[in-house]
Amino acid sequence: MREQILTALEKIRPFLQEDGGDVELVEVTADGKVMVRLTGACGSCPMSKITLKQGVEKVLKKEVPGVTEVVSV
Repeated sequence: MREQILTALEKIRPFLQEDGGDVELVEVTADGKVMVRLTGACGSCPMSKITLKQGVEKVLKKEVPGVTEVVSV
């Protein structure tokens, strides 16, 4: 699952980088929870929760079977 998540994050990464941010995979739990760290401009952006849920989580759930939730750490 980890490799599939990394592949899906590569699809999201260019959009985040356009705005000066990025995403880093921290951990994947056995129950499908994906922990990521938003970095750069995304790390301090007031809209980061929306980016996380409507962007990153939405794509990961669509692309990777078994992803249950994405949280920022």
